[in-house]
Amino acid sequence: MSVSVRSALTSLPLPGEWTWDVVVRPRRRTLGIEIREDGDVLFAVPPDADPQEVATAVRARLPRIASEVDRRRRGGGEPHKELVSGASFAYLGRRHRLRVVPAEPGARVRLHQGWLELPRHDSALEGSRLIADWYTERGADWTAARLRPLASRAGVTAGGVVVGDLGVRWGACDPDGTIRLHWAVMQLPPALVDLVLVHELTHLSVAAHGPAFRRRMRSMLGGLEDLEHRFAVAERELWRGAV
Repeated sequence: MSVSVRSALTSLPLPGEWTWDVVVRPRRRTLGIEIREDGDVLFAVPPDADPQEVATAVRARLPRIASEVDRRRRGGGEPHKELVSGASFAYLGRRHRLRVVPAEPGARVRLHQGWLELPRHDSALEGSRLIADWYTERGADWTAARLRPLASRAGVTAGGVVVGDLGVRWGACDPDGTIRLHWAVMQLPPALVDLVLVHELTHLSVAAHGPAFRRRMRSMLGGLEDLEHRFAVAERELWRGAV
């Protein structure tokens, strides 16, 4: 199957300087596009992937893929943050300044009077983990309330939502209907978080990124192309814990 998909992708106007490959992953239900830190591209497909549907989906996303490949090849990899008072962190599209506060028993990261308060920590990695945990907990509550009305509009039954670290992926859906979301997505405005949720919910009824998938997405989201453009711009700045 990967040979057929590779042949279909070869017919696309992929830049000659790109290094890319196709891998078949038995547990995948849909196309996955992974762009590594050095700009290499990996197209991950399920065993029964239709080569032309994969090619159509990749063609539609070429501008976004090209932008990300270029950014990473120019050295603009994953954003880093210095965990000092005054650093800026976003939550649901709003910016909050970090304030490092004294560590007390049971102290946790919290949003307080407009500040994101981080208890003093022993290392940058520990501080990063504490903030990631805060995004995860807040995101789990927010998305759980948001998922039900979106699933109802999509006409599907979701098995709940799990927020966590998905590596280079922003969202995923499990065979049992569970929607997974990267905690970093919670930095985006609500409309763009909805975009990721709707994308994964749509996969519960339409597996491939073809015309039917796009029609379902448009039926739920007004101005889909504008939202996707905004997401493509915003995702470059999403912090994923690097310090």
